[in-house]
Amino acid sequence: MPLKYKRILLKLSGESLMGNQQFGIESSMLNHYAEQIKELVEVGVEVAIVIGGGNIFRGLQASKSGVERVQGDYMGMLATVINGMALQSVLEDIGVYTRLVSAIQMQQIAEPYIRRRAIRHLEKGRVVIFSAGTGSPYFTTDSAAALRANEVNADVILKGTRVDGIYSADPEKNPDAKKFDKLTFAKVISLGLSVMDMTAFTLCQENNLPIVVFDVNKKENLRKIIEGERIGTLVEG
Repeated sequence: MPLKYKRILLKLSGESLMGNQQFGIESSMLNHYAEQIKELVEVGVEVAIVIGGGNIFRGLQASKSGVERVQGDYMGMLATVINGMALQSVLEDIGVYTRLVSAIQMQQIAEPYIRRRAIRHLEKGRVVIFSAGTGSPYFTTDSAAALRANEVNADVILKGTRVDGIYSADPEKNPDAKKFDKLTFAKVISLGLSVMDMTAFTLCQENNLPIVVFDVNKKENLRKIIEGERIGTLVEG
């Protein structure tokens, strides 16, 4: 079957790794994502991943614990490296070649980010896990996902969430919330919908990079999206 997307950037939140726990990493969730990613690699999709760190540390909330904002943001970046290492380990356990790339230099555990090298890894069929955000404070992992996706010429950002798309209101709180199958960037802004933070969203809009928001916990969703099936909500144009 022809693939709709050949090179994707998958954005996962750190919280998605927690499973039913309050914090940390649940092995069943790691395996769940790893198996789906392996499926994509086996059909020839080039996969890049950006993962958050909210299951370990959230920079924005650091000030409440007395940690200064910039310091807190760097702590959050290090949390994403821990998550990246965990995902790398599980992927390699099931036979998927990976490269962990960090925006902050830590040569013992990750490659530094070099754009051409990252693209070459993708071309060779390796899964590239981008960690440590953008390497700068004040930017979220959403911004890192938008930046890296544009830099490596990804066809789409697939943003995995707990709900099956973008709704007019929070469907977990409002049963009358309406689901959108497709939206333009302008419509998302005019309706004040939350898809990604504004920095990330604007970067995608300016470079006409589509975003698919979908339920990442449903096992076959990733494969269906790259085969062209309408899953979740598509934002483009």
